[in-house]
Amino acid sequence: MSKRKPEESERSCRPRAAGELVGDVGGQSFRRFGFIQSAIVSRWAEIVGERYAKVSSPESIKFPAGTKAGGALTLLVDGAHAPLIQHLAPMIIERVNRFFGYAAINRIIFKQGRPPAPPVRPARPQLRPVPKELGEGLREIADPELRTCLESLAAQIAASSGPPSLSQEGEEPIPVINRSE
Repeated sequence: MSKRKPEESERSCRPRAAGELVGDVGGQSFRRFGFIQSAIVSRWAEIVGERYAKVSSPESIKFPAGTKAGGALTLLVDGAHAPLIQHLAPMIIERVNRFFGYAAINRIIFKQGRPPAPPVRPARPQLRPVPKELGEGLREIADPELRTCLESLAAQIAASSGPPSLSQEGEEPIPVINRSE
């Protein structure tokens, strides 16, 4: 028999939250590449500022064996901006340590290269006032995307004349085959 208690086992039959499972998967992959805390990658623009985040990105953090302090942060920096970022190294060290809450890093290693481009966010549709002809019902819809779709549908219906027709003039109708003969 196992000496572990059932609530301590890794394989329990209790339902677990998805965030509990996903956090472990992402954490292991970040640790593999030298990141103990993955938030430094996702919040790099907040740490160093938007201007410097465009030309640099953190690549890894390496700590001395057995410690979680006094590590080396490896930064991937665009070639032409490397001298400027190198002069700002004390400020970056101070801001990263403030982000961690303790003296996590004490030096920066620079690697020249092109940092990955931030993902482009799609433009949100612009809200237009609802015409009075379309009624008051659309103004009460809170979701802007749904309201935009319904406004477009209502405008298309208002612009059409009569019910839709399937056959165009000049086209031959589909022949009817009488199988009973």
